[in-house]
Amino acid sequence: MAAKPPRRTPQRILEAARALYNRFGEPNISTTRIAAELGISPGNLHYHFATKNALLDALLADDLAALDAVLAQAPAVRHVDEAWQCVQAQLALAHQYRFLLRDLNELLSRNRQLEQRVQAMMARQTAAARALLEGLVHGGDAQIAPAEIDDLATALVLVLNGWHNFAFARAPRLALEASQAPQTLAEGVGRAMGLLAPCLTPTARDTLARLRQAAESGPEGPPLATPGPAAAMAPATPPAARSLATG
Repeated sequence: MAAKPPRRTPQRILEAARALYNRFGEPNISTTRIAAELGISPGNLHYHFATKNALLDALLADDLAALDAVLAQAPAVRHVDEAWQCVQAQLALAHQYRFLLRDLNELLSRNRQLEQRVQAMMARQTAAARALLEGLVHGGDAQIAPAEIDDLATALVLVLNGWHNFAFARAPRLALEASQAPQTLAEGVGRAMGLLAPCLTPTARDTLARLRQAAESGPEGPPLATPGPAAAMAPATPPAARSLATG
């Protein structure tokens, strides 16, 4: 079998930046730290991405391209198992780029163009959520009054975009561990789809219950337990991470 071609430097930079941003937060990571992670010079990194904003723009472009591919599936949804897959794909993508939502206020304060792109992204997400809900109605799995679809679509997008922040705030130390990701994802999909439960037909509701049970009791175990007061008050970012911004 032929060996895979080596990844190009820009791709390696983006992957390293995303991993560091996800773990420590974008404001806490400098381009110097990213270069050190890759074993390249800062000058080499800046040859490909002149500024930190250029690096952020490239990561956002990758995220939005992947998200648009996922959202394109929504109009074809007719049944609750298809809706589950669509919601799961969106939440998995949000996990891959979770720093964008976790650090959003800070990022928006520095980048006007980012604000416009995020607003457009949320508009597309909401339109896709409406299409998904209308598809469930047309497929006979849900009964939703037309006047209620907009509110339910907005609530669904809110959960999809806010779930990882909620999970991080609930258990900061656990949320940093890669081993917790499957549990967090399974619970998040279940919570998002749970918004639809009151609108589903009895048969579709039974299907949703089976999907939630299978996801949340898989080989990774049950969803994250809510920590006690001491764990909940622990700092969200390890002290050592704060020094990375000046590395």
